Amino acid sequence: MAKTNQPRGKLVRKFGENIFGNPKYDKLLNRKPYGPGQHAQSRRGKISNYGTQLQEKQKIKFMYGLLEKQFRITFKKAEKLKGETGTNMLQLLESRLDNVVFRLGFAPTRPSARQLVSHKHFLVNGIIVNIPSYILKSGDKITVRDKSKKLDIILDSVSIIKGDIDLPWLDLDKAKMTGTFLNVPERDQMNLTVNEQLVVELYSK
Repeated sequence: MAKTNQPRGKLVRKFGENIFGNPKYDKLLNRKPYGPGQHAQSRRGKISNYGTQLQEKQKIKFMYGLLEKQFRITFKKAEKLKGETGTNMLQLLESRLDNVVFRLGFAPTRPSARQLVSHKHFLVNGIIVNIPSYILKSGDKITVRDKSKKLDIILDSVSIIKGDIDLPWLDLDKAKMTGTFLNVPERDQMNLTVNEQLVVELYSK
């Protein structure tokens, strides 16, 4: 995943959003509405257009746990697809197996979903897939392996789910611990507070 020398808590406060999905960081957002550090408030007012674009790229990169090279590869793929590059990029990121495992509620965070996938706890259409960046296709079924259904991290995460998940592009059978990737999500179905156009502008320079 994306490596950083900064503690995740500081990154959450910097971006003003719990980009890692871990509930323990939610309380940090109730603090002062500016980043960490004595002079953070004054610094925020001086950020340049380039700085804003770079920060948004970093936010998305950390959110999905990508290294710089992985992020650039994803962006290049998005550029070659029909439609808007920014939306294409987010669709590729949202279609990753680790992200869908997180979105279905089988893992509490994207980093933990990535680890669970890497450790072969999930099947895609009945076949073990241990590549977090695996891109799902419409109709793919994601299932927790039988031997993994008693893992505390998965049970605890699933137990939090109440009713249907609020994502029309995914279907969840909580009892069977199976989810279906119905289709690639439209931009307004992603529930993301990011400005992907800033990334497009950054890479167009």
